[in-house]
Amino acid sequence: MRGLDVLEAVAGGVNSLSELAVTLKLNRSTAHRLAATLVERRYLTFAPRSGYGLGSKSLELGYQARVQLNIPRVAREHLEKLAAQTGDTVHLGVLDGTRALYLDKIPGRRRVEISSRVGELQPLRSTGLGKALLLDEIEARLLDLYRCENGGEQRYEVSESLWLRRMREYAKLGHTFDLEENEDRIRCVAAPVRDATGRIKAAISVSSAAQYMNDERMQALAKEVSWAAQQISRELGWEGPAVSVRKIKSKAA
Repeated sequence: MRGLDVLEAVAGGVNSLSELAVTLKLNRSTAHRLAATLVERRYLTFAPRSGYGLGSKSLELGYQARVQLNIPRVAREHLEKLAAQTGDTVHLGVLDGTRALYLDKIPGRRRVEISSRVGELQPLRSTGLGKALLLDEIEARLLDLYRCENGGEQRYEVSESLWLRRMREYAKLGHTFDLEENEDRIRCVAAPVRDATGRIKAAISVSSAAQYMNDERMQALAKEVSWAAQQISRELGWEGPAVSVRKIKSKAA
């Protein structure tokens, strides 16, 4: 455990023996012994003038972890739980240029047909999942993305100004809605998934027929979806503030 503490301290910017001893509340000889072992095993490097730094073995493990943290694989268990809790269709998607690419879909228990397919590209501005992928974008970028979908086959009824106002509000709340914007009589609640850097890497959503998704239920679902997105994010290394949500028990209302 102390060896891991040393490794994490160096990763956080502590690079001298004296700083390590003070930070970890160790005597100098113990701190030196632990650090020397990590240098020997290539987890750390040491240079007389610059002190300790992360070594090649740490880089190797970091790369392997990044490869292994496949988003659909990490997310699958959480998506299944969310589908079981809600009884509705759950999606996972990522940004692919100016569209949302659907990576996973778990059908709900209700007799509701959602037309999406895994591997399909969907609009950003009209889908809950697409909007969740854009929550960190600046307004100029949002405008570009909104306008690039003008002239498409699907007519979009939400004006540019109203869409921007909604996106500003969604950014404050941390979740998004699709209010029958992408598919007739289908509503959706979505939230972003973040990686270790805090960047949005994916989004998840719950979709169902409008008859099962009144405003009150959508607000309740926002808590469940945000909670699930947070758990996936934490498995991807995100360490942001915890979302204070009450886990709602499974009810297929």
